[in-house]
Amino acid sequence: MKNLINLKEFRENVSKYESRIQKGDSFIVMRRSKPLFRISPVEEDGWETVIDFTKFRKGGMPVDEVIKALEAID
Repeated sequence: MKNLINLKEFRENVSKYESRIQKGDSFIVMRRSKPLFRISPVEEDGWETVIDFTKFRKGGMPVDEVIKALEAID
């Protein structure tokens, strides 16, 4: 059985759904009786660290600096 919730319910109770998603639940968010999007936990093995910007600067780097650095490579 799929967990269907309406968009308003999701917006008003994001923290409640966040904790359920972290426990493995998935939801289909509906708007006007039509599916809008699906929200589900991220599979940990699907992520790969490409570069750790905290090694360059404690707390990471602002995205505009990263983009500027990448543009300079071209």
